[in-house]
Amino acid sequence: MSNVAYELKAEARAQVGKGSARELRRNGLIPAVIYGDKKDPVSIALSRNEVTKKIHAGGFMTTLATIDVNGTKYQVLPKDYQLDPVRDFLMHVDFLRVSKNTLVTVEIPVHFENEEKSPGIKRGGVLNIVRHTVECHCPANDIPEAITIDLTGLEIGDGIHISHVTLPEGVHPTITDRDFTIATVAAPAGLKSDDNAAAGEEADEDDSEE
Repeated sequence: MSNVAYELKAEARAQVGKGSARELRRNGLIPAVIYGDKKDPVSIALSRNEVTKKIHAGGFMTTLATIDVNGTKYQVLPKDYQLDPVRDFLMHVDFLRVSKNTLVTVEIPVHFENEEKSPGIKRGGVLNIVRHTVECHCPANDIPEAITIDLTGLEIGDGIHISHVTLPEGVHPTITDRDFTIATVAAPAGLKSDDNAAAGEEADEDDSEE
């Protein structure tokens, strides 16, 4: 289920504001905030290198973390982070304080398996991915690493909708008013061209008969 949790060391921040944030960044740190769970927010400073490594490792937004702030430990889930628009380095992170009863909204990545067992793909069909992630409500301590979809038996023209997916207990898509599409097996470009040509020939024949 949820990815393996990790721990980060942090320092409490007594001062906030742009001047303080710039000073932190000059020293290889970034400002961050822990909020939620009906408690006061906690302003902290983290190692930019350590957090950047976690982001690049993947699954950052769906992995629980423990942040040790001067000996006090908080269980959190990253909710947002900001990058410098020009230099692309990490500027700030927001963490949501969580407990075993906390429900969170996260984007869960979609993985596909058994492409070789799809007759449509074997005939040259193309897997057209409509959604690379699905937004879901789920328990903070039980976030799925991914939604895995089996392509076995799918033909050209078949679609995969959320109703075809068995989600873990307690996990629900945020979109509930329609059976949205996650992916389709589309016809290859050559087949589309052949179909269009055939349709054009049929139209010409109909015109000549009139």
